[in-house]
Amino acid sequence: MLTTVTLHDPASQLTAQFVPTAGMIGISLADGAVELLGQRRGLDAYLSAGKTMGIPILHPWANRLGERTYRVGDETVTLTPDAPGVRADPNGLPIHGLLGAFSGWQVTGSDDNELSAEVDFGAHPELIASFPFPHRLTLAVTLSERSLRMSTTVTATGDKAVPLCFGFHPYLQLPGVPRSHWHIETPAMRHLAVDDRGIPTGASTAWPQTSEVLGGNTFDDGFDEVAPGAVFTLSGGTRRIEVCFDQGYPAAQIFAPGADDVVCFEPMAAPTDALRQGGYRVAEPGTPVTAVFTITVTS
Repeated sequence: MLTTVTLHDPASQLTAQFVPTAGMIGISLADGAVELLGQRRGLDAYLSAGKTMGIPILHPWANRLGERTYRVGDETVTLTPDAPGVRADPNGLPIHGLLGAFSGWQVTGSDDNELSAEVDFGAHPELIASFPFPHRLTLAVTLSERSLRMSTTVTATGDKAVPLCFGFHPYLQLPGVPRSHWHIETPAMRHLAVDDRGIPTGASTAWPQTSEVLGGNTFDDGFDEVAPGAVFTLSGGTRRIEVCFDQGYPAAQIFAPGADDVVCFEPMAAPTDALRQGGYRVAEPGTPVTAVFTITVTS
């Protein structure tokens, strides 16, 4: 049974909603009656077909892998197409990790403006078969002072280090403001060239700090060298939404499709396909690793 948890900001009209047994997905961030998260096809499509909306977590890898096989140390893993949690993009590549709509999250704490939940990954053989690195994944959410803070901790529960390649996909929108009036700001970072499947090629260019009108521009671009505390901004009308990569997110994806009035500034622990290409950090046994991002709404 699905239960929606609603958080209330003590200092404002801001509310947030999460559904722990639907993958701990955030389904709403509302300023009074104004919904700031893209609803897209809705929660039902997320549950039935993995069609993302709101703020889903992408774990243990964000976005896609370049092949169904990856290697970590001396261990080679091949993803079975019909394995639990494994979904494919239009090119047949594994996408968005294994926890889309996963029902095994356990709530560990909840009050008016805070929610925490966890997954004991190692206790689920169907997950370990596709990512054989036992760990506990904890997500703590706080809504306060017009900010939604999302803190994710990975704790190795076995004797193996856990690759950190997860991320989030927050769909932001500005209802009542034409897309032609949406304004985005991005920090200085490094732009990663990709092939026609969206997989990084190894080429890159410097991306200076930018400020531009979104208008008809579209994005599906990956980045690394994102500094701790970097801020991405969407503004228009009387509202400004800032996504701060507080810690633990050195990579990002910007997604703004032409057919949907949403903008995503995606915090990523490693770039797309890092689980195959390398360059990721790990959570060593006995040393939990925490990553934090914050969405702040001002008006």
